[in-house]
Amino acid sequence: MSLLPEVKALLFDVFGTVVDSRSSVIRELELLGKLHDFGEFLRAQKSDGNWSEFAATWRSGYLETTSVISAINLPEITPNLGLYVISVATAYPRTTRTQILESISETPQWKAFGEKLTQPARDDLNLVWHRLHGEWSAIGRLAGFHPRSIRLKKEFVITTLSNANVKLVVDMAKHADLPWDTVFCSELFGSFKPDPKVYLTGIRHLSLERHNCVMVAAHIYDLQAAAKVGMRTVYILQADEEFPGRTR
Repeated sequence: MSLLPEVKALLFDVFGTVVDSRSSVIRELELLGKLHDFGEFLRAQKSDGNWSEFAATWRSGYLETTSVISAINLPEITPNLGLYVISVATAYPRTTRTQILESISETPQWKAFGEKLTQPARDDLNLVWHRLHGEWSAIGRLAGFHPRSIRLKKEFVITTLSNANVKLVVDMAKHADLPWDTVFCSELFGSFKPDPKVYLTGIRHLSLERHNCVMVAAHIYDLQAAAKVGMRTVYILQADEEFPGRTR
């Protein structure tokens, strides 16, 4: 008996749904802090949660960028060393995870951290997004919606539908042992989720009907956009994965 009658493919969001971006980045920052002796800096900040705040700011900066581009719906996206270089005509600034990291490091709160961070350490930190750890909620595992599930691999095509680029998703798959049948990423489709054309283009490349495809994600805005184009949806409950202004 099928888990989902009439369903032929499961399209997975990656960041926060399949890989644990928040905790992975925090762990890397903590290790970097010990390696470069940032203890004095953290004590000056008078807070044990600063690495969490840094990771959240870095992630939210990227989410804000993709949100603006998906709304404009006229992006030009080109890969640059595995990172996004994004421009919308001449109106939108070139933005990358590297540049977001640089911007955070120049703020008064993090300037001391930025000054201590060597360029090799900075480059290595930026690559943390390529080596995120797989993390699934108990609900997701019990329901069987795990990309490593043998039953899922037998019964469905399993693929990503991610706002990350191809290099990033492939690196994460190798690091976290995620056996995708194929990978769909926004850079291939010329926009970002929740732009409807990202979902529709993924469905078209699978040669399936909309009701044959399920979007699996930990973010309500992602699932709502998928449902609007006729996909079925599965919500994976993950802590700290809903973002202000993006849950409706």
